[in-house]
Amino acid sequence: AFLSLQLFGTIVWILVAATGVPLPLLQGWVMFVAVTAWFLSIVFLSVFLFGYANRVAVNWNQADFIFHGATFVFYFGAFLLQAATTSLHHLPRKFNSTTQERILSGREYNISIAASV
Repeated sequence: AFLSLQLFGTIVWILVAATGVPLPLLQGWVMFVAVTAWFLSIVFLSVFLFGYANRVAVNWNQADFIFHGATFVFYFGAFLLQAATTSLHHLPRKFNSTTQERILSGREYNISIAASV
């Protein structure tokens, strides 16, 4: 479970960073969740790989359940924000400008869809 979390967290991290971050407030939270979950999963995996789990008196089943439950909640919130960013692709980037540049280009729109999924 931890390796899949790291793999998909890395993919989300790369895809969100590749969009050019047109809405920093929304996508900043998405990046925070992806990077934090990725880092904490590496820490959690290291605890088990190096045998620290045997030395610390913690209910690891409960800790694993809480970690993955919290990760689900944060990733679901990040999904909603990323999907909201994607849905605004048709809006102009600068409202005072005469150019019709969109918030997300066609390529960035496709990447943002992949990051949402």
